[in-house]
Amino acid sequence: MSVVYYVMDGEDGILVSTMRARSKAKAIVAHPKVSLCILDEQWPLTYLQVYCTAELDSDLDRATDMMMRISAVMAGKEMPKSARTEVEEMCRREQRVVLSLSPYATFQTPPRHVHEAEDLKGLTHWTSSSMPW
Repeated sequence: MSVVYYVMDGEDGILVSTMRARSKAKAIVAHPKVSLCILDEQWPLTYLQVYCTAELDSDLDRATDMMMRISAVMAGKEMPKSARTEVEEMCRREQRVVLSLSPYATFQTPPRHVHEAEDLKGLTHWTSSSMPW
């Protein structure tokens, strides 16, 4: 497992950028079933695990488009078109590929937290559940 940025591809697809030499890319070629653990940014911490079928796309233009989108997520704002040339060179140098993930199921556990002694009254823990994407 590793930490990655991702962007949505339409309503159901998930895109991840990585280098061709990384284990993620090699693993997908060998076995295209993957999972992605998405952490909530709010407290209390929760997560959603998404099970996907993955494909690797080595097209340079698609990798560049993807890194432009990821750079915007990282920066919190759109990247100017003038940055594309530098991003494309980075994608070429790092041999960037796009991992296209097609979800088919999810798994989640609802959070339960205690902040004060009163929170213990009626505290329950549910079992986890799997549901279709």
